Amino acid sequence: MGGPTRFIADAMLGSLARKLRIFGFDTLYFRDGPDAELERIAKVEDRVILTSDRALFERSSGRGLPALMISGSSERARLESLLARSRAASLSLTPGGPRCALCNCVLERLNRAQVSGFLPDSMSRRHRVFYRCTACQKFYWKGGHWSRMRVLSSLMKRNPPAAP
Repeated sequence: MGGPTRFIADAMLGSLARKLRIFGFDTLYFRDGPDAELERIAKVEDRVILTSDRALFERSSGRGLPALMISGSSERARLESLLARSRAASLSLTPGGPRCALCNCVLERLNRAQVSGFLPDSMSRRHRVFYRCTACQKFYWKGGHWSRMRVLSSLMKRNPPAAP
C-alpha cells in the first residue's frame, strides 16, 4: 500500500468510519451486502478491512486481505483498538486530506467571503476557515465539536503505529 491509508468498515463500525474520515482517512462504510462483496471492494480498491466480526476478520486474513479486528464500544476504545491492531500488523496509518464525514468525498477549504449567503452571518463572523464537501455540499467549521474531536485526533497522533 502506497500513499494514504484507505479503509472499508463493516456495518458495525459506522461511527468509527465517520471519525476516520474527519481525521483524513478515505473510509468506505459498507452498510449492506454480503461479506464477499466487502472483500472484493477491499481487494480492488486496496483498502484495509475494519471489522468487529471475528468470522469476517479470519476469512479475510486467511485470503491475504489486510484486515483489522476492532474491539470496544466507545469511540476512544475503538480508536485505541485500531491503533493497537495496526501496530501489531506493522500497518502504517497515513491520513490524506480532509474528507466529508457523511459521504467520504474530499473537502475544499473556504473563507468567510465564500460562505456568505450559505451560512448564517453569525456563523461566518465567529469563524474564519470553513470547509465544503465537493459532492454533497455539506459545510464544516471548527465549532464546539472541534475540541472534542481534537482529543481523539491527538490519540491518533500520539500513538502512531510502529515502523515495520
